[in-house]
Amino acid sequence: MASNTHPKDMRTWIAELEEAGELIRIAKPVDPLTQMGSLLYQSREKALFFENLPHGWRSLGQAPANTRHAAIAFGTSLETMVPTIAERMGKRIAPVMVEDGPVKEVKLSKDEFDLTQLPVHIAGQRDGGPVIGSGLVVSKDPDTGQRNVSFHRLQIKGPNKSGILLYPRHTWKNYVKYQARNEPMPVAIFIGHYPLYYAAAATTAAYGLDEFEIAGGYLGEPVRLVKCETVDLEVPADAEIVLEGHIPPNYREEEGPFSEFQDYYVTGTGKNPIVEYQYMTRRHDAIFKNLQNGSEMEGCVFHKVPMSAAIFRRLKDVGGGPILHNVMVTPGIFGLVIQMTPRAYGEAKNLLMAALSSEYQHPKIVMAVDADVDIFNPSELLWALNTRVDPQKDVTIISGTHNHAMDASLTELGAPGTPLWQRFGSKMLIDATIPPPADAEARSMFERIRPRNPQLRLEDFAAEGSLPLVRALSPMFFGSKLLGER
Repeated sequence: MASNTHPKDMRTWIAELEEAGELIRIAKPVDPLTQMGSLLYQSREKALFFENLPHGWRSLGQAPANTRHAAIAFGTSLETMVPTIAERMGKRIAPVMVEDGPVKEVKLSKDEFDLTQLPVHIAGQRDGGPVIGSGLVVSKDPDTGQRNVSFHRLQIKGPNKSGILLYPRHTWKNYVKYQARNEPMPVAIFIGHYPLYYAAAATTAAYGLDEFEIAGGYLGEPVRLVKCETVDLEVPADAEIVLEGHIPPNYREEEGPFSEFQDYYVTGTGKNPIVEYQYMTRRHDAIFKNLQNGSEMEGCVFHKVPMSAAIFRRLKDVGGGPILHNVMVTPGIFGLVIQMTPRAYGEAKNLLMAALSSEYQHPKIVMAVDADVDIFNPSELLWALNTRVDPQKDVTIISGTHNHAMDASLTELGAPGTPLWQRFGSKMLIDATIPPPADAEARSMFERIRPRNPQLRLEDFAAEGSLPLVRALSPMFFGSKLLGER
């Protein structure tokens, strides 16, 4: 556990990635508007640290680039990550207030900073412009003073103005209250921090629960907060950059399109609110944080990991406590796979129904598999779907459901920036489990083939010159847990 004198921040994270061999330093000059998006899009295995950007900036991106990186941040293995996070969700730690911190080293009023000079990148070909995807927005309920921290895309629109996509959840709820009073909503956006702050912001909890408490539980230490200079809000003292501003009531501008977590551009595009900024604080050598969005990209990782853990936490008590092994959100985020050992026929469907009605609006297609299916391998999931599912009895479709508003495959009602905005559609359950252990004879029909001597390793028999290729293949075929018992 880190101490309060040296709390975990983005620099801690950069050092951890580098020590693990998971960071690539980019020393050549890179243009954020024309080049950075392409480089980030290609890097699905390593984080990128850009050291030579316009106006002397440095920037970190694709960190985490995959769920393996997320496991590093949580200090666990990929297989145990979701159950570990689910456990930590119940161990919230309240933040502590401090007088000062690194993010206060430089203080700039409205005429002393320019958002267009930040190394904000353009991610995709059809993007409407540079967008801050890494900023976490702090707001408060004007009635209760309860704090909220959440993700929002922020399109740069000028030196002191950005757009903001307010998805109809907690920040939107706060904004509606300010709008009813015809008052601007104070916001503070902090950029650059340890990735578990993102995980906390992406953890859907009850309205009014402070995400900084969730972050403390994830980090194993209290978040250090400092007061903002111009708004009545608190932000992490160890962030790289903080922007202070307001969202005007009853005002909209065209926003988007942008690369989004589903791998499409158009969702959320339309008349959306704006943020007007009046103050910036930052470290004297601040490192900017860029976030590349898209399916199985950094923005997607931040959604799928805490969502998987929250749903795991919900499912572990269904029906008196199932034999639940793991949960993982699948590519595109609107799908989910549950790894379990059914105790009885039909139990998988009980868990699937619970997953569809969780805290999250995302799950649309959910599938249950047994413990011998590697849920981190898409080929394994397709294999289970093809060999263990009788569509007539194992697939159930529920029509007339409220779904996530960013799901372009479903009927859109209303429009972004309006109270009606939603998607109206259906959801699907797929039971790809095999008969329960209590029916041993039926279950034995699905025993997977295994080699006669699974302990043998091909690399022990290969000619010396062939070893590099064999080692590349070995983890996939001979190091697989599927060859042994789970």
